Amino acid sequence: MNITPIKTSIFREGQDLFSFLTKYLPPLLSGTIVVITSKIVALAQRRTVVARTEKEKENIIRAESDYAIKTPYAWLTIKDDDVMPSAGVDESNADGKIILLPKNCMRTASEIRHKLCRHYGIKNLGVLITDSRTLPLRAGTIGMALGYAGFRGIKDYRSKRDLFGRAFRITRVDLADSLAAAAVCTMGEGKECQPLAIITDAPVTFCVRSPKRELHIPIHDDMYAPLFYRALQHKKQPVKKIT
Repeated sequence: MNITPIKTSIFREGQDLFSFLTKYLPPLLSGTIVVITSKIVALAQRRTVVARTEKEKENIIRAESDYAIKTPYAWLTIKDDDVMPSAGVDESNADGKIILLPKNCMRTASEIRHKLCRHYGIKNLGVLITDSRTLPLRAGTIGMALGYAGFRGIKDYRSKRDLFGRAFRITRVDLADSLAAAAVCTMGEGKECQPLAIITDAPVTFCVRSPKRELHIPIHDDMYAPLFYRALQHKKQPVKKIT
């Protein structure tokens, strides 16, 4: 597998994302995955707000969250079936504004893929929208998939056998997040200005439609469910949604 980050100009709020992609992407071949940082997708969607006070910022986070708990370090939130700090609200590289997560990342990835396939005349093409996350009991951030299209995000080992003939019962590989982590590692988190990357020779199965919820597990079925029970008991108070 090969990952090539792509240096670009600074993406501005409201800029056309597809024109930006075709300007900086090389000619795409079948079997490529295009990686796009969620920040420029959000900027293209004009998903920005201004918070003048900490209270305004708190209201934004609560409005963006399905569940939220305030801690001394950050708001711990559940949004779009993912656990994340502060509902993904980001102030880095935002030019004084707050950038929210993009809307409908799976659908957005699918729409971008459809346009790129037509533009480059190819069929087997993946699109992966990434963000950065922290992991419990781990320092630093790691890349994560917010949305993807054109490939299966899960490799299922259930019913297969290991080296010694023992059948796998629960093992599945999260390919989408694994690819996101690898890509974000090469794209950088600071002022590298590399919001795009291309992945070739990835160990994935390409498809026309990626199952929308194949990565998600209901909270009550998750092995970490005991850690989430408190969150389920702290539903946010009604707050006006950010548009």
